[in-house]
Amino acid sequence: MPDRLKLFTGNSNVDLAKKMADYIGIQLGDAEVYNFSDGETFININENVRGYDIFLVQSTSNPVDKNLIELLIMIDAMRRASAKRITAVIPYYGYARQDRKTASRVPITAKLVANIITTAGADRVLAVDLHAGQIQGFFDIPVDHLYAVPVLVDYIKEKNYNPEEIVIVSPDAGAVERSRELAKHLTANLAIIDKRRVKANVAEIMNVIGDVRGKVAIMLDDMIDTAGTITQGALALKKEGAREIIAMATHGVLSGQAMKRIDDSPIKELIITDTISQKNRTDISKKIKILSVANLLGEAINRIHDEDSVSSLFI
Repeated sequence: MPDRLKLFTGNSNVDLAKKMADYIGIQLGDAEVYNFSDGETFININENVRGYDIFLVQSTSNPVDKNLIELLIMIDAMRRASAKRITAVIPYYGYARQDRKTASRVPITAKLVANIITTAGADRVLAVDLHAGQIQGFFDIPVDHLYAVPVLVDYIKEKNYNPEEIVIVSPDAGAVERSRELAKHLTANLAIIDKRRVKANVAEIMNVIGDVRGKVAIMLDDMIDTAGTITQGALALKKEGAREIIAMATHGVLSGQAMKRIDDSPIKELIITDTISQKNRTDISKKIKILSVANLLGEAINRIHDEDSVSSLFI
């Protein structure tokens, strides 16, 4: 059991935090996180944290602003209670898509959120598959950036596909690096879907670059939100003769008509992780398989606490 380490969580992903605590071999910290009748968030830490290495687990997923405020207030409470070090463990970093100015007079909200987390008192951040790698540079504190690829690779390997019968498909140009990494682990070929985004949450598929005919096509992205891109990509792959279509993503945002689009699409299986809790959803598609990143995060926490290498997890 790690010495002087405590793990706490907000309300966004309690099940994931419990699994992480089990892996580390500690009890989840005792904290009350609730709202007053007027909507204000209240945090009460019910145990001593003075001099401890504190890890706060909170995905800033829907409801994004509420979960973000919970994280900030928890950080402030720990800082005022004299915690030795505070690490914000953010399995899913909301606002990550607002990472640059795409038009005049628009914010760079990913940077704003980084500033707020730092100002609240976080000493470091642990995140999984940030939408854009440069977000690490938005923080003036250390950021440990984890990748869910090992978890996804293990699941695909269990299916015992012949490497020659599968092709990894990047759903757009921005996901090529991530898809290439998966293809390398599976010794598979790579294909790319040429996509044009006409406006936010709306994309048009142009064509498929690469040979997918008769193959098991595995599409990989960091997140699936409205599922427009991934389902249009599946249709394009089907049209090009793909034998079977599997979609994979770290973050299952799954907003709007996502579930219906997935159910109506040629996608055989959608594999996501539990960086975002799906526990209270009633519309979850039967095509969806949820893998856990709890052990990955738990091991990273152990290494951070022990001042060991985190990057060696992915070598």
